[in-house]
Amino acid sequence: MPPIPRSTPEIVETSLTGLGLLNTPIFNKGTAFTEEERDEFSLHGLLPPQIGTLDQQVARRLKAFRSQPDAFSKYTFMRDLQDVNETLFYALITRNVEEMLPVVYTPAVGEGCQRFSEIWRKPRGVFLSYPNQDRIERILNHPRYDGVRCIVVSDGERILGLGDQGAGGMGIPIGKLALYTALAGIHPLSCLPVFLDVGTDNEERRNDPLYLGWKHERVRGPEYDNFVDRFVRAVKKRWPHVLLQWEDFAGANAGKLLEKYRNQLPSFNDDIQGTAAVALSTVLAAANATGMPLREHRFLFVGFGAAGCGIASFLELALKHAGLSDEEARSRFYAIDRPGLLMDSTPGMHPSQQPFARKASETESWQHMPDGGVSLLETVERVRPTVMIGVSGQPGAFSEEVVRAMAKHVERPVILPLSNPTSRAEATPHDLIHWTDGKAIIGTGSPYAPVEYNGQTYRTVQTNNSYIFPGLALGIVAARARRVSDGMIMAAAEALAAMSPTVKNASAPLLPPLDTLREVSWNVAVAVAREAEKEGLTALRGADLEASLHATIWEPVYLPFKRRRG
Repeated sequence: MPPIPRSTPEIVETSLTGLGLLNTPIFNKGTAFTEEERDEFSLHGLLPPQIGTLDQQVARRLKAFRSQPDAFSKYTFMRDLQDVNETLFYALITRNVEEMLPVVYTPAVGEGCQRFSEIWRKPRGVFLSYPNQDRIERILNHPRYDGVRCIVVSDGERILGLGDQGAGGMGIPIGKLALYTALAGIHPLSCLPVFLDVGTDNEERRNDPLYLGWKHERVRGPEYDNFVDRFVRAVKKRWPHVLLQWEDFAGANAGKLLEKYRNQLPSFNDDIQGTAAVALSTVLAAANATGMPLREHRFLFVGFGAAGCGIASFLELALKHAGLSDEEARSRFYAIDRPGLLMDSTPGMHPSQQPFARKASETESWQHMPDGGVSLLETVERVRPTVMIGVSGQPGAFSEEVVRAMAKHVERPVILPLSNPTSRAEATPHDLIHWTDGKAIIGTGSPYAPVEYNGQTYRTVQTNNSYIFPGLALGIVAARARRVSDGMIMAAAEALAAMSPTVKNASAPLLPPLDTLREVSWNVAVAVAREAEKEGLTALRGADLEASLHATIWEPVYLPFKRRRG
């Protein structure tokens, strides 16, 4: 692939001087300010005399990073660096993606959210609390936010698999947007993390004297809906075409909010659509690895909330594209949730679950649990799924008995324990390799070390949403898309699948190496923007669309400074 063109300007103009300049993360160059710049911006005496380079600073910070004793210490190290020098922060990530990704985002961000109040030091993003709802418009109207083009917003109720973390959930929008920039090149000043603080039902957080959020039970019902609506109306008024990504909302709200607002602003929910896209790409790659066409696979979901339903919906579309009828495609799915196998007789199903429920009559001869439900093990024995996808957040849900039963009937079982962080994974690669005698094709939601088994090394691909959402965001923002269609999400998934090493080698890893994520994001962005053009969702066409993609890319490099006077 040819080098991706960059839009980074050739010079920076600012009226900031001295400590004001050094304390502005997007402008701070630290020891890399030249002698002339130190004269011009009154920096002499505030910096050591040695003039350095970005390369030297990266090497120094990488050494310090690697000296940290554990993942959480590395996470706090990187958060501090982001608040001091953003160019250095992003240069460090982009040059060491595979090493940095698990720290800047999952799984380390999980503990970062749990301990957010403990490590908070400097303002980043916007906290909109329920008691301040009358001030939302005034807060967002500040000139510091004039350049915003994309927002990631959360209310902290369902942080990864850790549940309600209250204000600690701000760690998720901060982390997501860091990857918008590091992996897709969206300018840091274009990105705004937002946290909607409607309280928390986590008593440990509320009772913690250090907790920074609103110490109140979580607001629900019409009051919650009205608060979110006030936020969206203020966003639309301030930035009529901004990208709004919903993140880590509880299942009951996630789908509802996406459907309500996706046609009012270009919006997507990464937990639903991003997870679905990367899972679809992984399954398409796994089909290459198994040698079995996608249309012949049988899919079993363990956990069927918003993420599970989203994955199933996109897989269903892919099966239809592969030539199956609606009925044939739907017949390939089985879903396990809290009551066991979802059937048309299962009470209390969410509308998004109902289309995938099996007819109870199909299971008349099956073994039933005392409450009348059908267990995961019984479903595996009867259905003989070829693909098992875990989005339950229940550690150990893929038990040895279940996995061995699956492997007994399938030559190359595809097993995807996607819940994260690692403490919530349905199974570990180590166990899956041993329980299937090395036959399993595995994708996980969090990173794992290689597994040694029978003299062979097995490397597990992390089906991280970062393969999709940064490039998806870049494509949407660059195209100035009016909304985010299912076709654009599918285009993102297909672009990633086309880059799978299994396209050329069935025994290769399912997804590209993490150190190629910037290239992956670019290809995804191009596919998304072109799909928006195809569907008439952007006013940009042809060369103008391509130019906008190139112009949106920002590169973490130091630029010469010029003093703005007057």
